[in-house]
Amino acid sequence: MPEWIDIVWQPMQYPFMVRGLVAALIVGIICGIVGCFVVLRGMAFFGDAMSHSILPGLAIGYLIGGGARGPLFAWAMGTAIFVALAIGAITRSGRIKEDTAIGIIFAGMFALGVALISTGRSYSVDLMHFLFGDVLGVSWFDLLWTGLSGLIVVAILLLFYKEYLVLSFDETLARTLRLPSTTLYYSLLVLIAITIVTALQTVGVALMLAMLITPPATAFLLTRRLPAMMALSALIGAVSGVAGLYASFYAGIASGAAIVLICTAIFVVVLMFSRRHV
Repeated sequence: MPEWIDIVWQPMQYPFMVRGLVAALIVGIICGIVGCFVVLRGMAFFGDAMSHSILPGLAIGYLIGGGARGPLFAWAMGTAIFVALAIGAITRSGRIKEDTAIGIIFAGMFALGVALISTGRSYSVDLMHFLFGDVLGVSWFDLLWTGLSGLIVVAILLLFYKEYLVLSFDETLARTLRLPSTTLYYSLLVLIAITIVTALQTVGVALMLAMLITPPATAFLLTRRLPAMMALSALIGAVSGVAGLYASFYAGIASGAAIVLICTAIFVVVLMFSRRHV
């Protein structure tokens, strides 16, 4: 048997690696597609804030469920959607700029999460894998949940692709065309929130932004068309997830960090040979 086949096959002998690879593949694709709209609308700070603002939800879910995955993700999802809608409502009121609203809610929610986590020693330890990712701890139920969530997000984006396209490039034009720009804006925030919670276990809160921004930014350097950008971004996200997990297996480093490092390396290589600007 050739050596490269043995290298590819060896990790597949472990069920947790198989589940991890599937999870990394799904999350890479979802983040790659949704991240295109984040990059085009200049919402990187929003993505960063969202990934950290769900910390209180994780903490409360842990307190209520005693560490069970169901309550953890349910509360994280609820918190993410609440924060997304709150940021949208404050921004749309016109009294505070978007980056200011994001900064205020981000700081407050993150501080609340830290305060809750600091209340117990074992509590802090149990939630550490959500901060830095634990893709090798993914169960088949987690995979099902991740796959369904991702399928819903991608289906909505494809169903209203033209509307989100107009909104991303020119919101004034969207209003002129009598598109429900406010509804589309809020729904996009919710889709980003769902994506972030879906990817939690793979790369964690601390590294979430990289998977949401780096693949689309890389794809943006390679193409000017949004459909091609989405396809390339999904491909880069998927390759980064799988390659990062293999690197983690053989190099003995944290899986979330390995995935992000591979993703960043791809971006750097493309940036060196591309003349476009992100």
